[in-house]
Amino acid sequence: MKSEWSKRIRLWMLLVAALLASLSTAHASIKVVATTSDLADLVQHVGGDKVSVSSIVRGDQNPHFVEVKPSYMMKLKSADLLFMVGMELEMWAPQIIDGSRNSNLKVVDLSKEIDKLEVPTRLDASQGDVHRYGNPHYWLDPRNVRRIVEEIVAALTEASPGDEAVFMKQAAEYLTTLDAATKRWEKTMAPFAGTKIVTFHKSWSYFANWLKLQIADQVEPKPGIPPSPGHTAELMALVRSAGIKVIVVEPFYDASAAEQIARSTGAKVLRLATSIGGVDEAKDYISLMEYNVKTLAEALR
Repeated sequence: MKSEWSKRIRLWMLLVAALLASLSTAHASIKVVATTSDLADLVQHVGGDKVSVSSIVRGDQNPHFVEVKPSYMMKLKSADLLFMVGMELEMWAPQIIDGSRNSNLKVVDLSKEIDKLEVPTRLDASQGDVHRYGNPHYWLDPRNVRRIVEEIVAALTEASPGDEAVFMKQAAEYLTTLDAATKRWEKTMAPFAGTKIVTFHKSWSYFANWLKLQIADQVEPKPGIPPSPGHTAELMALVRSAGIKVIVVEPFYDASAAEQIARSTGAKVLRLATSIGGVDEAKDYISLMEYNVKTLAEALR
């Protein structure tokens, strides 16, 4: 009888401990929404089990143009933080933020400390979909991830000051891993420094700047403007004369014009991913960049 009573006491204590642990975890969790899958991945690495993270844009979607849905507003309704790429990539975000009616939501623009490329000197409709603050695809240069992560640490620490040491430790561990991968990618691409490529959209400016590639032109004559027959013919001539081997197209763009150029010139169309989930191999940020570098190097080789 005494043994049975002891068992019940131990079981009761275990149940209480489990309940307290569950309540503690629930209390400690910071609810985060990120606009893109890449930012969600970085937040998860920094926040660990202190955060619950979801994203809005899939990796196979064009992040410039997102249909505003009530489900996105519901995501934000109970969120503590919204992390954004910024630089007018997410022109659709204000409508979702307003629709969430979450007065406690903190919006974090991760572009603040980025050295911005292609900031326009003038703006008019004839230039296509030009972003006032420069090219927003800065996450495709892994050297910018350090600044992104620093902003994430600061925002999470403000939300949960007692966990600052945890966030700092996890951020440092992730950046150590990323730095090692970055050196490997740079070594892989070093033989191709100065090589000219053609891209569909201006998604790859930071990527090319990092790896010392030259973007000779875009399939889009101007950002957001579909390729015309005349521009396509000009690109065919450029690809032939410059000996360009590769035309990079994002997963969500129609590749028919790029394929027409490739058939005419012998160049190869590559589907490189701008975000996690854009291709099956891109499971997280590091595997995203690994896929892009490996695929491009093989094509140029």
